Amino acid sequence: MSNNVWVIGTSMTRFGRFGEKDLMDLAVEATSGALKDADLDLGQIGLLALGNVYETNSHHGQRLQNQMGQTGIPVYNVVNACATGATAVRVAMMSILAGETDLGLAVGVEQMGKMGLIGGSKRRDEKKVYTPKGRYGSVVKTEGTFGTNLMPGVFAQAGTEYALQHGVTQTQFAKVAHKNHLHSTLNPLAQYQKEFSLEEILAAEVIAWPNTLPMCCPTGDGAAAVILCSDAKLATLDPDVRRRAVKVSASVLTSDPYVDGGQVQADINTLTRNAAAQAYEKAGVGPADLDLVELHDCFATAELLHYDNLGLCEPGGAGEFIDSGAPYRDGRIPVNVSGGLLSKGHPLGATGVANIYEIVTHLRGEAGARQIEGAKVGLAHVIGLASACGVHILEKRA
Repeated sequence: MSNNVWVIGTSMTRFGRFGEKDLMDLAVEATSGALKDADLDLGQIGLLALGNVYETNSHHGQRLQNQMGQTGIPVYNVVNACATGATAVRVAMMSILAGETDLGLAVGVEQMGKMGLIGGSKRRDEKKVYTPKGRYGSVVKTEGTFGTNLMPGVFAQAGTEYALQHGVTQTQFAKVAHKNHLHSTLNPLAQYQKEFSLEEILAAEVIAWPNTLPMCCPTGDGAAAVILCSDAKLATLDPDVRRRAVKVSASVLTSDPYVDGGQVQADINTLTRNAAAQAYEKAGVGPADLDLVELHDCFATAELLHYDNLGLCEPGGAGEFIDSGAPYRDGRIPVNVSGGLLSKGHPLGATGVANIYEIVTHLRGEAGARQIEGAKVGLAHVIGLASACGVHILEKRA
């Protein structure tokens, strides 16, 4: 059994909308890149975990092997909402820690195109019959008044609750979008690379107050992959692979504990707070030790709340944190230097792996124009409703 797990290879496709490609094209591109990065071939891999949300019943893990080479290894097809990719990484990591393999491959891939508001119900032409049904005896879906299934509504309400408690303004939420769109201009793999002024963001179409259009992430296509290995295997690899290896100091996955109101409206905070606390304890680091963070900014309101949930600011101080400039690329704790989900994009199954790719790239000193100089410790966070939260803490090899 291994005491530590290392990232020795990683790659991601550009995120965007690629109608000329299919899901396997994207998965093969990311996997081939990760294998090349680790100086390995698929025949050396002992386990494959593939994360995908919208086509998960198509057994894409086996299809990827069919495309690239069938070797008879265990294949896990993983789905866990927006935390799918991070969960695939954790599956590969646990297999290494359990001694089942020395080399694991985790791939996240999604092809969403321009699919609209996630969580919306399909239009039905049949006549509505208003009969109480379900565990709450509802006659219509609890949409708008008591809660919502639409992601813009969920994260707008969560942001509004925080704003009412702590005096956060719409301008402070908008600064999150301003920061991430600015960061994206340095990332050639981002779906959008366009800077917006704060005035443009605030004047844009309101999707669910306080979030305007540039404060909401796009849907899209893309894939990312990481290759993990054990201590023992790392010691046998090429010196250059060992030099660039990044340690996974903590890998945590949580789900919702009971909270008042959680049966009706998703609680996006508690499971992130729990995951962060466990991850910091396992890694033996605290928020002050982090050199960069990639967190789940599906909406600008979400990022601001997660400053607080991840302990990056004083309790209740997320508004002052963004005002201070701390999460900007040249700030105290750079957040979403990649452009985040707001600009880099959010192909659901790929996002958790792509966040780890971004952290690893900085810890290796290979992030180009957006490099955080001297980065040694980074945190990758994702949350999927309802509900799973993945937090990984990664450290540069000493």
